[in-house]
Amino acid sequence: MDDLSRIGFDAAKLPVWLRIVVVVALVVLATGASLFAYRWYVRPVTLSIAVGSSDGEAPKIVSALASRLAVNNAPVRLKVVETTGPIESAAAFSSGKTDLAVVRGDVGDLSHAQAIVVLAQAVALLVAPPGSAITDMAGLKRTTVGVVAADTNQRIVSVLTRAYDLDRANVVFKNVALDQVRRALDTKEIRAVLFVMPLSDKYLSLVRGLFPQNAKTAPVLIPIENAGAIAEKERAYESFDIPKGTLRGSPPVPEDDVTTLQTSFYLVGKKSLDNDMIAGFTQAITSARRDLLAELPILAQFKAPDTDAGAYLPVHPGAAEFYNGNQQTFLDKWSNVIFLAPMALGALATVLAAAWQFLRSGELKPREPALDSLYALGRKIRLAENETELLEIENQIDEVLRAQRARADDDENALDAATLNVAAHRLENLIHDRRVALASANPEPTLQVRGRSLE
Repeated sequence: MDDLSRIGFDAAKLPVWLRIVVVVALVVLATGASLFAYRWYVRPVTLSIAVGSSDGEAPKIVSALASRLAVNNAPVRLKVVETTGPIESAAAFSSGKTDLAVVRGDVGDLSHAQAIVVLAQAVALLVAPPGSAITDMAGLKRTTVGVVAADTNQRIVSVLTRAYDLDRANVVFKNVALDQVRRALDTKEIRAVLFVMPLSDKYLSLVRGLFPQNAKTAPVLIPIENAGAIAEKERAYESFDIPKGTLRGSPPVPEDDVTTLQTSFYLVGKKSLDNDMIAGFTQAITSARRDLLAELPILAQFKAPDTDAGAYLPVHPGAAEFYNGNQQTFLDKWSNVIFLAPMALGALATVLAAAWQFLRSGELKPREPALDSLYALGRKIRLAENETELLEIENQIDEVLRAQRARADDDENALDAATLNVAAHRLENLIHDRRVALASANPEPTLQVRGRSLE
């Protein structure tokens, strides 16, 4: 019977080759899942960005930054959505059509915008032609001032009008295309012109080309002396001094620093964008800017936005993490999950195992322990009065052994099976002895004794 038990137990085991296949499959599955999780975590995220300008320079700069982000394998990529200018860019952003935008601080609805970087500063240049008698804001009385990109510059015109009461002074502002400025000045249609532009070589060259200059003549920069007071009320602007010699070095034009207004071009993002993603993006675009600085000198104006709580445009929390040196590493962000996940999974596995055992207990376990059942049959065998009772007891032994066989699927149960087989042998001997005793008392043909074991 021991041999039969051992054969039954060995049959329940998985073959070695199958165990190896299962282990290898589990290792491959775990490795694949880990690789997939890693690739998912480091995958680049693509954000759409609205950007535009009348001369096409802004999209060119952002496209160069987007290309550099791809070359540097940055975690965030940019999909450039070109617009006609800051007004349309701000509208696309505020309506939710894009994730990011390049906007000017004094243009459009920026109520949902959070600053990531300052790309450049735009300075107000109020210029009169050479030989003009207009040297200050009061000299604009009863004149017409041309405004390049008047739609974009409506707010600054309104601010200057209120600050200097230009309506009462009968000052008229007229929209003038850049290529029409020279003609409008020559025909006296306008007496001065307002530009709002970055102080870069490209834009300063455009201004210089509009005015004939020699050693004795030069355009006149009209100061906005109330710039400081204006900036206190209109937070989109700052007071700025145009450096001496900005338009010409020798003799210098202007001859001294000239006070005016300045606003900024911001790269802004939605409040809902993930902080860690924006922190990584800010770091990546800062690195891209360094790589492109020689090619695009205007990026020298690139800087961090105001991170104070009372800033005109609040800084995005993710960008603030980068600027303040508080970026979270992978372990900073996921350490609690890494620590708690195995504990939670272990507890869950324990609960599931207990539930499985509870659900299976009714169908696989006998109502009482197998050994106790067999021991109880010993008394019945001794008290059996006929062959029919002995046959019934043999059927009960078969039921106990069959139930035990159904649950004998591991090493521990195999040891129990061996023990039960010994008990079954003892009961068979008792049955045999009882049959002999009954035969002696009542000699009749008896059935042949059946041998049994836990199969």
